[in-house]
Amino acid sequence: MKIRLNFYEATLKLNPHCNYRYNAQLTIKNEFQSMDLYYVAACQVDQKNPLNRDEMHRNTQRVLELMEQAVNGYKPFHDVKLIVFPEFAHAVPVYESAEEILDKLAVPIPNEHTDKIAEKAKALGVYVQTGSFLEVDGRWPDRVFNTTCLISPEGEILSKYRKVNPWIPFEVHSSPHDIENYPDDPLPVVETEIGNLAVATCYDWMFPEVTRELTLKGAEVLIRISAYMDPWGATQPMDWWTVINRCRAIENMSYVVAANQGAKDYPPFTWPGGSMVVDYDGRILAEASPGPGERIVVAPINIAALRSERKRRAGHSMPTHLRTELYQAQKQPIYPKHSPAQDINYDSLSSSIAKAQSVSPFIKK
Repeated sequence: MKIRLNFYEATLKLNPHCNYRYNAQLTIKNEFQSMDLYYVAACQVDQKNPLNRDEMHRNTQRVLELMEQAVNGYKPFHDVKLIVFPEFAHAVPVYESAEEILDKLAVPIPNEHTDKIAEKAKALGVYVQTGSFLEVDGRWPDRVFNTTCLISPEGEILSKYRKVNPWIPFEVHSSPHDIENYPDDPLPVVETEIGNLAVATCYDWMFPEVTRELTLKGAEVLIRISAYMDPWGATQPMDWWTVINRCRAIENMSYVVAANQGAKDYPPFTWPGGSMVVDYDGRILAEASPGPGERIVVAPINIAALRSERKRRAGHSMPTHLRTELYQAQKQPIYPKHSPAQDINYDSLSSSIAKAQSVSPFIKK
C-alpha cells in the first residue's frame, strides 16, 4: 500500500488526561511504502523487584500484557511496529555482589522469558526491544551481564546487546570491555524493514562515543532502555534524561526511542519516568509525564523522511563533518580494560576509577 502526502505538517494535542504530551511534526515529500511510516511504543513499567527467578514470571507476564495493549489499544489509530521496554524490566540487581546475582537472578539468553516475548511478538507482528535481563553466559560463568535483545516479528532474536558502560561503582555487571578478545560485536546495528535499529543502555548514553559509533555503523533509530533515576531525570534544573535524549538525536541525526523505568519500589532511588520519542532534529514527538508509574508512549517514525534529510542536508550533517584524525586524546586508553571477574565489585571498581583519574588530563594534577 502506498500513501501520498504533500508537505503535511500536523500538530496534535491529545486529551490531557492521557498522561503524555504528543507533538508530532511530519514533513513528507514523496510516496513511501507503508513500513516507511510506522509507530513505536515506549512502555514504561512500575513493578516490584523480583528476589529470585520464580518471581521474574510476574514481571514478564506484565510485559506481555503491555505488548498487547500497545498494539491492540492503538490499532484504530496507528500501526505500532516497534515496542521498547526499559532496563531491568525483568529483574533489578537488588544484590550487591555478582555472585549473589548469579545465584538468584541471572538467566541465560535465550530463556523461557524471551521465548514468551518472541511468541507474543510473532502473534502481534512487531519488533520488540526487551527490557534488560541479568544474564549469565556459559563462556564466562563467573560474570553477570546487563543484556537486552531485539526480537523480530518472526520471533527470532536478531541481536543481543550487553551494557558497555555499567553505572560504576554500583553496578557489578561485566562490560565487553572487561573481557580480553571479546568475540561478539559489542555495538550491533540490525537492518530491518522498519529501519536500521540499535540500542544502548542507560548510562551508555552519557558517552557520545557509543551512539556516534552506532550511527557511523548505519543506525537510524537509536533505542535507549533505561533505569535513570532522580535527580538526573525529567525535570529541571537537572533534567539530564531529556537533555541527553534530545542531544543524541540531534548530533547523530537519528530518531531516539527512550523507555525509562517508572518504578517506586527501589530505595534509595526514585525513577522519574519521562519515557519519550525524539525525532532527528531533536523535537520531542511524545513524552510521558514526569513521575513514577506505568505509561505507554506512542509516536511516529518516518524512515523515508529521515533518509531523505540525511541525503539532502549539507549543513548540520554532523556525522559526515567529522574530522576524526584530530581527536588523538580519545584514542588513548583511560579506564582499565580486561578486568578479572573477581574485581567487579564496589571496592575494586572504585579503585579502577581512581586509577583512571590519576592518568587522565581531565583532572588537573
